[in-house]
Amino acid sequence: MILGLSLSTYTVVHVVLSLLGIASGVLVLLRPSASPKAWGLTTLFLATTAATSVTGLLYLLLFPRFLQGHWIGVASLLVFVPTLLALYRHRLAGPWRGTYVAGAAILLYLNAFISVMQAFAKIDFLRMLPATTLGSPLFLAHLLVLAISVWLAIHAFTYLQPGGAARRIRTRALRVADRWN
Repeated sequence: MILGLSLSTYTVVHVVLSLLGIASGVLVLLRPSASPKAWGLTTLFLATTAATSVTGLLYLLLFPRFLQGHWIGVASLLVFVPTLLALYRHRLAGPWRGTYVAGAAILLYLNAFISVMQAFAKIDFLRMLPATTLGSPLFLAHLLVLAISVWLAIHAFTYLQPGGAARRIRTRALRVADRWN
């Protein structure tokens, strides 16, 4: 038992926290905002990602072997410090925007990295996928997660720049009359 929960219940809580962290992290980086009104989703992302790292480290109470996931949990908690400082102390002012975006993207990547590792370790279908000429399916999945995380970071950074949202080209809705003109 961990924190009074059975191992299976604790694992479900850990996985749900992780999936919430990944989903909210993608949304935060897709539509970042320096406005305090948008901090609810950001707080959800940061809280669930931190809780995922902490609950992952608490597995050491039952299984006292420090594995790759534990190292990534420690790295994730270390990345939290400048990310939280950038967001809550410095309010994304000046160069702290880049610190926040980089930290949020790294946190999302690390959380997704462990999720991919666990999926390939626990799901028989994924474990049985054959290697291709490009590499193993696990390696390709990690490349995809890395590419998505980098793209989200670049997108969020350009979006958070002063005038970043205004520079976007606004498309207008297509009306039926426009098709024949």
